[in-house]
Amino acid sequence: MINRIYRNALRSLAVLLVLMSFQVTAQAQGEDLIQTLTSQLGISGEQATGGAGALFDYAKKNLSTDDFASIAKGIPAMDSMLMMAPEPENSSAMAKAGDMLGGTDSSLGGMAGLAASFESLGLNADMVNKFVPIVSDYVGKMSGDQAMQLLQGLF
Repeated sequence: MINRIYRNALRSLAVLLVLMSFQVTAQAQGEDLIQTLTSQLGISGEQATGGAGALFDYAKKNLSTDDFASIAKGIPAMDSMLMMAPEPENSSAMAKAGDMLGGTDSSLGGMAGLAASFESLGLNADMVNKFVPIVSDYVGKMSGDQAMQLLQGLF
């Protein structure tokens, strides 16, 4: 009886350790993107996470549910990056101009909102163009070439 309890406890512990290793691996892979952005662009982790989240949020709003799911499937930290994406401030002149040209659903309006999100992180609008290839490469590695092409097609 004690042997059975001991074996069951060991199995439970082994399952728990395997699950924890998957979680740690997923977090590390998500952090790889953030570390790459911070080191290559000389920005803070908060700016990197928020900027990546803003790009993914833009993709989520401008792709079909299935297309976005193909991007998101391989990105372990997608939910946390989306949560860190800043809401664009409509006070910026660029966002207002984009709204006048067609609102946030149009390509110009949506890109203006994305630029405004970056501005709220203390990044200039030009940083969007620096984020896109890094994030796209990461998506290609994690979710495949088709997902990378979907993301690149938005920008």
